[in-house]
Amino acid sequence: MALSPDYRTYTGATRAAETAAVLDAGLRAYMLRVYNWMSSGLVLTGIVAYGIANTSLLELFWREVQTPRGIMHAPTILAYIAMFAPLAFVMVLSFGVNKLSTSAAQALYWAFCVAMGASLTNIFIVYTGQSITRVFFITAGTFAAISLYGYTTRADLTKLGSFMIMGLFGIIIASLVNMFLGSAGMQFVISVIGVLVFVGLTAYDTQRIKATYVQSVYAYGPEMAAKRSVYDSLSLFLNFINLFMFLLQLLGNRNSSS
Repeated sequence: MALSPDYRTYTGATRAAETAAVLDAGLRAYMLRVYNWMSSGLVLTGIVAYGIANTSLLELFWREVQTPRGIMHAPTILAYIAMFAPLAFVMVLSFGVNKLSTSAAQALYWAFCVAMGASLTNIFIVYTGQSITRVFFITAGTFAAISLYGYTTRADLTKLGSFMIMGLFGIIIASLVNMFLGSAGMQFVISVIGVLVFVGLTAYDTQRIKATYVQSVYAYGPEMAAKRSVYDSLSLFLNFINLFMFLLQLLGNRNSSS
């Protein structure tokens, strides 16, 4: 007697395959949204930093001071505010992403990017424009490769992420200590470790964002995905900026006047 096909099994397998396909398509669209937010934020940050550094607005943030070594640039109160303002936006977005509306989260993200741009104006004083451009593209290439690895690897990077976060705290402490010591050798070591830490965090955060979408964001619908994509782009944005700054310290050419 011929065996009839098990339509229930076939239907169940088909539905599972269709669900997996929908989830995979949603994940790709979500990651693209995250990267678009991050890229747009970097563009805005760069425009603000360059605009301030190359106009009279620079005087509001950095004033020229005559020293035995020549004319130096000293930060104003507004410069200190700009330095710490991004941290305030990060904390609000981190702790309030679930309570904020989508439009509020997006507005805070744009405000954060503007504040970050204002805080980075000093790199145009310290480093040559050519080296800033060169290091930016080096950072972009490195970031893209590492983020792709984090997205595609099947290895669990949870332990790596925990280790990198411990390294981040170590960098912060060492940087605070070196503010008083002023050691060039110690700064070099901090920069090298900083590059390694943010390379690791980029891979870890990319995998974490992917896993978070699959586990929770997908189930909560488009409203949560819209808000969460802003928050997730913030994580990658910070990794990119910090990686760029540490590479700039290692590879950037300083202006003769700095």
